[in-house]
Amino acid sequence: MPTDARKRAMRRLSIARGHLDSIVRMLDKEDVYCVDVLRQIKAVQGALSGAGDVVLRGHLETHVATAHGRGDTTEIVEELMEALRYR
Repeated sequence: MPTDARKRAMRRLSIARGHLDSIVRMLDKEDVYCVDVLRQIKAVQGALSGAGDVVLRGHLETHVATAHGRGDTTEIVEELMEALRYR
């Protein structure tokens, strides 16, 4: 994975971790407002989605774009399809 993509993904995952920690703290309180929790959950989902986009772009640029030259296009496509099935 390219260094820049790895750093950007780590930054987005750190943001997601912060939001997730916030949700856990919120749920410790009996008077937590459901909509506030939902907002934080959406924030986590957004940060995770953004991290996934960064990693996917890095993979496309470094591995998929060069697969034909290496002769492993089918394997790379199958691997990516398998990974995206669980997204």
